[in-house]
Amino acid sequence: MASNEDSHQVSARESSKAALKTPKGTRDYHPDQMAVREQVFDVIKSCFKRHGAVTIDTPVFELKETLLGKYGEDSKLIYDLADQGGEQLSLRYDLTVPFARYVAMNKLKNIKRYHIARVYRRDNPAMTKGRYREFYQCDFDIAGDYDPLLPDAECVKIMTEILTDLPLGDFVVKINHRRLLDGIFAACGVPHEKFRPVCSAVDKLDKLEWKDVRKEMVDVKGLDGTAADRIGHYVQRRGSRELVEELLQDDCLTSQPAAKQGLEEMRELLKYCEVFGVLDKVVFDISLARGLDYYTGIIYEALLTGSPEEMSAVKTGETIGVGSVVGGGRYDELVGMFDPNNKPVPCVGFSVGIERIFSVVETKYQSQLSSKPRAVETDVLVASGQQNLLSERMKICNELWANKIKVIRYIEVMRLSFTADKTVFFVTGRDVSQAKSKVAEPVPIL
Repeated sequence: MASNEDSHQVSARESSKAALKTPKGTRDYHPDQMAVREQVFDVIKSCFKRHGAVTIDTPVFELKETLLGKYGEDSKLIYDLADQGGEQLSLRYDLTVPFARYVAMNKLKNIKRYHIARVYRRDNPAMTKGRYREFYQCDFDIAGDYDPLLPDAECVKIMTEILTDLPLGDFVVKINHRRLLDGIFAACGVPHEKFRPVCSAVDKLDKLEWKDVRKEMVDVKGLDGTAADRIGHYVQRRGSRELVEELLQDDCLTSQPAAKQGLEEMRELLKYCEVFGVLDKVVFDISLARGLDYYTGIIYEALLTGSPEEMSAVKTGETIGVGSVVGGGRYDELVGMFDPNNKPVPCVGFSVGIERIFSVVETKYQSQLSSKPRAVETDVLVASGQQNLLSERMKICNELWANKIKVIRYIEVMRLSFTADKTVFFVTGRDVSQAKSKVAEPVPIL
């Protein structure tokens, strides 16, 4: 009969096996999934490099004081770490604030950089929508003084190039201006101290109806109902250059310097978008607010607009609602927050939501198996139809590896059904030199 101690050990082992899982909001990636991810990363990196960007890296955690006060209401999503030798540390929430700290600390006057790395958010995850607690961001930013709005327009251009090069289907880039929003709030009678709370409510218009957003403004943010109604007149509108020109004729709005500046810069940005050939992908959407506190000018967000059929999983028919896949904007004052003399460095950039994009690309590849990238990149399979030729196969592999050729060695007696998309080198005897002459013209297995 087993002792109580043995029973407890068995129970502990069973309990340990039952709890074997990844933490909430995280996931493992299998080889075939990593192949898809690497392909997506290659497309994005290629575009960044084509526009002259260099890459950097920063620590995965920062001093807590570096991150606090930069994210508005989202600051509650920052992961804090235990006290580490007297330093209060937090996992990075995004790559933008660490970049601003990097620019200030190294006293850089200008840089065009990209950064691909993991970030962490204590959010409620939705795995089917590509929302995780640990995920990659692919950031592109331009820091320094350039001709007004040219860096902003180039960011829009890069966003459209990436989304066009990836198998994602149709998309739209929504643009707006933080100064315009501030001018609208001022014209509608919103007290200055309520600008950011009201802005965060407006930012929910892509998910909620106006009546629900208005209710939050009035009941939660404490805004006067009349002011909320005036805001609704503006923030439910979208268009292009004709809307900009119409708003420039609105005397109540243009009496606010911030609104007038925002509209004039929006007019200029749309002109540059036309020059870059991307105006047909851009929509001026006044409801776009971007909740982060550090934005100061142009803001933008890209959304996929494919049909539900294009965005559905093959087996379950479940719609993959991924929301925005790219977001960003101008943040001219963030670097100055880290500079002892509060010296600003103009910055603009965006972040690609790689996990959300990966969810869509992976789903599309499931229905197009022939186009899915291979997890194993080898070009040659060395095999034998006979037993006891291991050394001969190893010698051929060694020579091919020495010539930088991607090779794998088939371990057992060759089974051709497993050699699709490979070139096979047949080893037919122990004389390796003779074997090489026999395989001077490799045999493709179809």
